[in-house]
Amino acid sequence: MTLTLPDEPALQSMSDAQIKLDLACALVAARRLSRSVAARIAGINLQAMDEELYQRKIPFFTEEMLEQDLATLASFPGK
Repeated sequence: MTLTLPDEPALQSMSDAQIKLDLACALVAARRLSRSVAARIAGINLQAMDEELYQRKIPFFTEEMLEQDLATLASFPGK
């Protein structure tokens, strides 16, 4: 996919890598992409993506995910 951005002065100080990372983080924040897909878009590994999301205070573990995990744990024998 090719994305063409307008010649905006605000973007001229940003590298392609920074724009990709910002876009990937924004799409994770909007719940449009998973962390792993966002990492591939940004050209970084998953650990680096998680660190970037943490630094930006973008949660990637939702309450729904927690509820699903707790329900799974509760279904194990001996619980």
